[in-house]
Amino acid sequence: MKSVGIFIFDDVEVLDFTGPFEIFGVAGKQGGREGYFTVFTVAQKNKIAARNNLIVEATYTFDNCPVPDILLIPGGGGFKPDGTPFGTRKEMNNEHLLEWVKAMNEKVELLLSVCTGSLILAKAGLLEGLSATTHFKAVEQMREVAPNTKLFPEERWVDNGRIILSAGVSAGIDMSLYVVSKLLGKEVANETAEYIQYDYWRV
Repeated sequence: MKSVGIFIFDDVEVLDFTGPFEIFGVAGKQGGREGYFTVFTVAQKNKIAARNNLIVEATYTFDNCPVPDILLIPGGGGFKPDGTPFGTRKEMNNEHLLEWVKAMNEKVELLLSVCTGSLILAKAGLLEGLSATTHFKAVEQMREVAPNTKLFPEERWVDNGRIILSAGVSAGIDMSLYVVSKLLGKEVANETAEYIQYDYWRV
């Protein structure tokens, strides 16, 4: 059984983290089985306010988080009318977070991002020379932040081997199913998609 840690923060897009949470959480559990993953959330503080003020209490903080096998960085946020950044646009300049992500990258088996979570990976210097995708409204900002990263904004997910990224919001579900397929085979991924009635999935 592998562990999946999902980083959450103020103004995180809800489906960015709950979609993957659902996929990894139910994979393999059909028919009364135990499942293949344990999933938890981690944040810099105990409680965060996701988009539309969904209050979430994180399982762990940076201070007590165990090292997961898989770490996922979701996206969400933008700029307020006065230009003030929020969500990932704020967190991508959070030095404490960037150092934590870099340290975790040295230890985890897979590093995943959803949507504008790619901006955090880019600012941490983890996408140099790699391929990536992101939310379609963040493509130009990604090009500025990661000029040495090749972008494929038309792709639902991009696999660099150990670092895998998805496009915006619902694409995180597809990427998570792809990771399940990569680790456990197509049958498990298809079974998971069928269980949650996600008809968009095509292996």
